[in-house]
Amino acid sequence: MENFPVISLENINGSERSAILEKIKDACENWGFFELVNHGISPELMDTVERLTKEHYRKCMEQRFKELVASRALEGVQTEINDMDLESTFFVRHLPQSNINEIPDLGDEYRKLMKEFALKLEKLAEELLDLLCENLGLEKGYLKKVFYGSKGPNFGTKVSNYPPCPKPDLIKGLRAHTDAGGIILLFQDDRVSGLQLLKDGQWIDVPPMRHTIVVNLGDQLEVITNGKYKSVEHRVIAQTNGDGRMSIASFYNPGSDAVIFPAPALLEKEAEEKKQVYPKFVFEDYMKLYAALKFQAKEPRFEAMKALETSPIATA
Repeated sequence: MENFPVISLENINGSERSAILEKIKDACENWGFFELVNHGISPELMDTVERLTKEHYRKCMEQRFKELVASRALEGVQTEINDMDLESTFFVRHLPQSNINEIPDLGDEYRKLMKEFALKLEKLAEELLDLLCENLGLEKGYLKKVFYGSKGPNFGTKVSNYPPCPKPDLIKGLRAHTDAGGIILLFQDDRVSGLQLLKDGQWIDVPPMRHTIVVNLGDQLEVITNGKYKSVEHRVIAQTNGDGRMSIASFYNPGSDAVIFPAPALLEKEAEEKKQVYPKFVFEDYMKLYAALKFQAKEPRFEAMKALETSPIATA
C-alpha cells in the first residue's frame, strides 16, 4: 500500500508539470490506478456530498437492503456466493442527457449538489485525458474527440453503499472486474477500506484517504493505447462492522456510437510491432457484450469484438 501512487495536481501548470506527468505516466503504465490530491474540487463540496449521500442511504435505501439480506438468508451462508454483489446502488446519468430529476427520493439539495459535483468531475476527467494525451504523444484533445461520437460522451455516476456484511469471506461487496469504459473518477469513503486492485497476482488495498479522487483506466483506454495502458481488475471486499462504506464512482465513457480503435500515432511509433493488437468497434456494441460478461476476463471480450470486425466501420 505504501507504494500506491498518490499524485498531487497542485502545480500541474507550474514548474513541477514534467515531474507530475512522469508520475501519472508511471501510474498508468504500471498500476492502472492512482489517487489524486489537490485536484481542484473543494473539500467543503466533497464533505457535503458525503454527508447527503449517507443521509440518503439511511433514509431511503438501508431498510430495503436489510430486507434483501434477510430474504436471501445471507447470515447463514456456508459457501462462497458468486452470483451477487453486496452493494446498494443507484445510477445518475449526466451526459448526453441528465436523468437526475427522474430519480425518486432525491431531495432538492442533494440533486443540486450532485449536479455541481458532476460538473467538476467532468472537467477533471477531461483535464486528465489531455494529460494522458501529452504523456502518450497524442495531440491535445485526441482522447476527448475519440470519445465524443455524434452526441458527446456518456458520463454518469454510480452511487454505492456497502453495508456491514455477515460473511465477508464468502460474499464480496463487488466481484472482481475491469471497468468497460474510459476514465473513472472515484470519491470513496476515507474511514472504511475495501477497494482492492490486482497487481502482479496480488490483491492490493487502494488506501482510503480524505478528500482524494481515485482514478482508474477502463477497457477503452487499453484499446486506444494498443495495450500501453491496461485496465486493471479490482473488487470491493465487504466489511463486518461499522456503518459500511460509501463509494461514488463517475464514469467518463465514449458516446454510444463512438468508434474505438488503437490510435494510429501510437501504432506508427511501434514500427517494430507494426500490428494492431486490439480490435476496432462501436462502443455500444462492446457494452452489450460487457453487460453479460462483466465478471469474466476482458481478453475474450476483445477477441469477440475482433471477430465482429468483418465489415469496415466508418470513422469520419
